[in-house]
Amino acid sequence: MDQIDRKICKLLQQSGRMSNAEIANAVGVPVSTANDRVRRLVANGTITGWHVHLAPDAVGADLCCFVMIDMAYQGEAEACAVLVGLDEVQELHHISGAHSYLMKLRLRNTKELQAFMSEKVKPLPAVQRTETIFSMDALKESSALRIAQDVGST
Repeated sequence: MDQIDRKICKLLQQSGRMSNAEIANAVGVPVSTANDRVRRLVANGTITGWHVHLAPDAVGADLCCFVMIDMAYQGEAEACAVLVGLDEVQELHHISGAHSYLMKLRLRNTKELQAFMSEKVKPLPAVQRTETIFSMDALKESSALRIAQDVGST
């Protein structure tokens, strides 16, 4: 990955709807070169998808919370497979420290959270304990990644 690829990745993280002509103009290469580079970044797995970011309140996902989960080793893999398959789960991280996993949820309200935890999370045999933290306000939410200058240098 050279400097031009890094610039393309940064631009596409800001706006995935940019045309190849806009990308080419922004990075100073011909349109065909920009097109080839974007295709290569997709083919080599650097670009893993194209996404739309929705306003949570517009789609009934006003409540953001983080759930720390303690799991038993027995059944852990099965529980994780179930959790990653649930639409309400935005992220699931295996973490170090006092808890086993950190799960980010987006739901309508606390009533929906209660039902979700009671019906989908706590019945999983490996789940031993949960602790929920509510986000009062998201000051920054982003899926954009910082692109290291020395990664894949050519």
